[in-house]
Amino acid sequence: MTDTALRPEQATLSNWREAPFNQWAFQHADAIMPVAPIAPGAGKPLPLPPGVPALADLVLQTSQGPISLSDALVATATDAVVVLKDGAVVFEHYAHGMTAEAPHILMSSTKAVIGLLADILGARNLLDLETEVARYVPEVADTAYAGATVRNLLDMRTGVMLDETESIHYAGAGGWDPPAPDDPPGLHAFLAGLKAAHRPHGGPFSYISPNTDLLGWVMERATGMSVADLLGTHLWRPMGAEHSAFITLAPDGAPRCTGGLSATARDFARLGQLIVDDGVRDGVEAIPSAVIEDIAAGGDPEAWAKGEWGQAFSFISPRMRYRSGWYMVDDSPQVMFAMGIHGQNLFVDRANRIVIAKFSSQAQRIDYRALPLTHLMEKQIRLTLA
Repeated sequence: MTDTALRPEQATLSNWREAPFNQWAFQHADAIMPVAPIAPGAGKPLPLPPGVPALADLVLQTSQGPISLSDALVATATDAVVVLKDGAVVFEHYAHGMTAEAPHILMSSTKAVIGLLADILGARNLLDLETEVARYVPEVADTAYAGATVRNLLDMRTGVMLDETESIHYAGAGGWDPPAPDDPPGLHAFLAGLKAAHRPHGGPFSYISPNTDLLGWVMERATGMSVADLLGTHLWRPMGAEHSAFITLAPDGAPRCTGGLSATARDFARLGQLIVDDGVRDGVEAIPSAVIEDIAAGGDPEAWAKGEWGQAFSFISPRMRYRSGWYMVDDSPQVMFAMGIHGQNLFVDRANRIVIAKFSSQAQRIDYRALPLTHLMEKQIRLTLA
């Protein structure tokens, strides 16, 4: 995955998230940062048979007028999209050098995968989700995370707040930016030194990316396994992934659980399909059904409504929750989705058995034109296929 002949311009650690470099870099994160591989199983992958082709002629009705699906994909800088209905591929599209075999970084959609993993470990009594974080990682007992529970990390309900200086140190400590001389030498040192003032834990939703990185440290301490090995053992191989995945590593070797996972669009869609199938593959429970039901029913709608994004996300729905890295939309039908900056998404409609995996290389971290268009696209695709 390090074919420099494919590089139209030199992507580096300094510019890899900036356009135009991000278009190549999002498909080649392993050429820019150290990574830990996540191998698929030796058996046959979960089949994704071709279904009846659909959506090619779909026209979206926007407030600015109609727009074709193909133009909407261009407008949202789409690198790949895979749409499943009843487990079959009904629409698939690749652009910007992306292929069905190429991995693409998930950015913060990684949080949904990591959250799912943590819930699986909890269901299998390998991790106590209600205990305090310091039980597993005593290094944070005297930090802003004092008293926070594992569940607080999962649901973004710690009281931790980062100021501008801490945010800069966090970027260097996580290995996504060139480290400055005064940056901590890795994620663990950053987390163990986070003495910032904080609010009470368990309050409104507050999106703090280090929460999920700390969750990775917790899982590794609880199990004695790396996050990459845990993902392979408890999720990637049981679900029937076809291709290897990988997760970026900080300078100290800690996994970047907040956004560092790369996978193919088809394997990301397979994860959604496994959720549609209640966690069962070939008669075997790959994900405990109680985990899926907890994500679907758990989370505090009041914590979301009073949180920092409750009002901003009201264009999606006024009925939302956040649980274990997943955004829950309590409309009819209920939809769950994962979301990452620059346009990474996985949408799962269990009632209608529809999955949409979408990777993008949008120039902005959050494109306020592409974001509502993406959600309109998702809703009209589901309405068309339901």
